[in-house]
Amino acid sequence: MDLGTAGLTEQPFPTHGKPLAVVTYASKVAALEMLADTRKHRSGLSLLQGPPLSGKTTLIRGFVESLPDDHAIAVIDGKGLNTTRLLISILRQFGYDLETSSANELLGLLRVFALQQAASHEAPLLIIENTHELNPSALRALCELAELRVRTGHAVKMILVSDRSLKAMMTARAMAPIASRLVHDFHLRPMNRAETKEYLQAKLQAAGSQFPAFVFPDSICEDIWRASGGWPGIVDRVALLALARSHSLPVSLSSIEHPSLPPGTWDDTVQADVEPDRLVPAAPPRLIVTNNGSVMSDVTMTRKRILLGRSAHNDIAINSRFISRHHALLVRHASTTFLMDLNSSNGTFVNSIRVSNHVLSHDDVITIGHHRIKFHDPHATPGDVTSHEFDDTAIMKTLEDMRNLLARENTALLPTASENLPTIQT
Repeated sequence: MDLGTAGLTEQPFPTHGKPLAVVTYASKVAALEMLADTRKHRSGLSLLQGPPLSGKTTLIRGFVESLPDDHAIAVIDGKGLNTTRLLISILRQFGYDLETSSANELLGLLRVFALQQAASHEAPLLIIENTHELNPSALRALCELAELRVRTGHAVKMILVSDRSLKAMMTARAMAPIASRLVHDFHLRPMNRAETKEYLQAKLQAAGSQFPAFVFPDSICEDIWRASGGWPGIVDRVALLALARSHSLPVSLSSIEHPSLPPGTWDDTVQADVEPDRLVPAAPPRLIVTNNGSVMSDVTMTRKRILLGRSAHNDIAINSRFISRHHALLVRHASTTFLMDLNSSNGTFVNSIRVSNHVLSHDDVITIGHHRIKFHDPHATPGDVTSHEFDDTAIMKTLEDMRNLLARENTALLPTASENLPTIQT
């Protein structure tokens, strides 16, 4: 499909150059805060790690563009660099036009520059991409720079960037000058489902689409999220290919490719097929209780079990004769919320359909009596998940706990034996 057919004036998902739209998400915000803190910190040395296409380059570019023009910054791709090539690359970005010199001369020149900058203005910032691919001699040069100090702190601030975890490298004895200065050991995380949808539709809108939700409906955003694992660079490539493959709008599910996904850098045991929402902590669901259009309560589901009913013993008590004393139960497990009707007199309904049990989806409306409860959880497991995917043990344990609670409550309602009560005459 050409861009004009999709209502676009330019490519919304370019794989090179500056992105059309700057879209924020939780991990990106945290990373930018980490970079800003590294720049201000006296020690000022941090690690930024994330797999290929996790958005590291875009993140660094945005951060550098936000800094003052007079701040000395060098952004270097360390892939395959030895000491001489590394030092020449750094000095050129600091404004030096160099002829070939020895590594010692180059290192001496860089020392003088860094010490002068740090003492008179602000310590220069050195950002090394692909740190794991630097030659050992270049790493030794970085360690020497890491030891430079002025009265206010260290003379060179560093951000070491890598496609893989730098944990093993930092434990090497030779890397002690760098490891001893670490302020942050940061690992990028993927976008969750809701963030991916916002990311896709913001880019479509920036490229000229007046109806981004028509081009990529919720079901397509969901499938792109699953196909990409939530990694921004992979989202772009999957979305670009889906647009190219589609012959009509909205884009079809059959046009979405599912590539193999990289694991995160924070734990080498993390598998690529782990649900992205399990890697990014999500806010707990909300339960918005209304009656005749008026909001009665807005409850955050911070507990794994929520009991609904007329009795004051419930977690959400609704005083209505149309609602049973213990009407329904919500059970939370991972990203799934399960609704069970407790043999109520008037039934429990989800989206106007009577249910005995149901896996809730975002924006489902539960009806008990004349009250409605909107389930708000953008990270919820889809409602078409079969019940066997829910932890049966968790359900049975919760039901057993609930039965014990009801038994205690029923016992409490019985009259206490008293000598003043009349006896039964026989």
